[in-house]
Amino acid sequence: MPTTYGPNDATLTVHTKRAGVAGAAGHDLTLLVARWHATVDDDGAVTFEADGSSLRVLEGTGGIGTLGDDDKWAIEQRIDEEVLRGRPITYRDGQLTLNGVSRPLEISFDGREGQARVKQSDFGIKPYSALFGTLKVADVVDVRVRKT
Repeated sequence: MPTTYGPNDATLTVHTKRAGVAGAAGHDLTLLVARWHATVDDDGAVTFEADGSSLRVLEGTGGIGTLGDDDKWAIEQRIDEEVLRGRPITYRDGQLTLNGVSRPLEISFDGREGQARVKQSDFGIKPYSALFGTLKVADVVDVRVRKT
């Protein structure tokens, strides 16, 4: 019998790292995906769908200062409006669809924890940058799920 997962029994997070010459000024982010659901079939096949507009900043580590509520809100808005553009995120038959682009993606999941590494540029996403490109988000982000 297939097993289903969602925000009521698991957490889904996205972890970004900073890059660039001025990377020390930025923050490594942990983002919570608030609306999502996944199904794991008896044969281990995973099907997944997430609302890209539901990402919320849980924390920002490193950087020059701390992230306040206004900073977190601004990051969430930028992700929704400029990065993901309100598009759904899906995973079916070994293909991740992100930003309207589908590509193969390998994921690991043992029934309690799972993870995947997503290279944003593979999906037509230009990682966020500031200060004339000297501060940017690294192209590869880590996605993790953990059963609670």
